[in-house]
Amino acid sequence: MKSVELENQGLQKVVEDLRAALSKLENRVRVLERSPAVPCAKAVTVQSVKVEEDDDEEMDLFGSDEEDEEAERLKEERIAAYAAKKSKKPALIAKSSILLDVKPWDDETDMAKLEECVRSVVADGLLWGQSKLVPVGYGIKKLQIGCVVEDDKVGTDLLEEEITKFEDYSSKELLLLSASSY
Repeated sequence: MKSVELENQGLQKVVEDLRAALSKLENRVRVLERSPAVPCAKAVTVQSVKVEEDDDEEMDLFGSDEEDEEAERLKEERIAAYAAKKSKKPALIAKSSILLDVKPWDDETDMAKLEECVRSVVADGLLWGQSKLVPVGYGIKKLQIGCVVEDDKVGTDLLEEEITKFEDYSSKELLLLSASSY
């Protein structure tokens, strides 16, 4: 009788183990039926991982949300640090060096007064440089004057308009001799 009872307990233990294994298999089948179709090799990998896990833990096929939240937070921190670093950097300002030729009406034009009028043109981003009088012919000299302009603020059109307003001193011809950016 004693041996039969021991055998019965052993069989009950085996039946409980089989029930637990069957429960695990049913859970695995449910999880696999819910997920999109996966190749056989991946299914085997998923099953082997599930077998190693405990009964109480559920398998997370797509990764945990906690890891995604942590990665997202880290990404946002890096973007904020990059933006802060970028804002501290001074912006490059495009500038051009321009050499203008301003021709007078005739040989009797007061070139000193003409230069004074040209230099009276004032604009944000405009810096006048050196000037010289260059002979053209027949005693007529033209004013050659350099300036540095910020490209976003001052253009050659503005300079031409402002200088040609001085009709008493300069001709309507304003020659842009050269312009170079730096």
